[in-house]
Amino acid sequence: MLVVDTNIIAALYIRGTYTDGVHQLRRRDDLWRTDPLAIIEFSNVLATYQRARHLTASEAQRCLAQADRLLRPHYVEVPHDAALALAIRHGVTAYDARFLAIAQRVGLRLVTEDSKLRAAAPALTQSLGDALATI
Repeated sequence: MLVVDTNIIAALYIRGTYTDGVHQLRRRDDLWRTDPLAIIEFSNVLATYQRARHLTASEAQRCLAQADRLLRPHYVEVPHDAALALAIRHGVTAYDARFLAIAQRVGLRLVTEDSKLRAAAPALTQSLGDALATI
């Protein structure tokens, strides 16, 4: 089981720097936990890529549907006050703190390529490379 940030989810569906590593990660462990709000952030990523003409509208819809099928059964609900407490403690957004709260709750480190988030909460996070080295 892994806890993943939206940048890891996006790389699974949109070709980029982390795509090969993310596909390796998925092959090694296909149970991904995340916050339900991650699908909203991923929708924003898809809309941005579509507006920039990197994806068609139908490709964006297909990616969203695939991500929803993968993630929905494994969402972890986070109490708002728990996310706020972590946001305050680590100096991150309440949104990012939701991912940290999941990692804390399930006892795993969040896989993220957000270097600022990793620097703010190193005990709760890990890079894609670190995750690949340990599983």
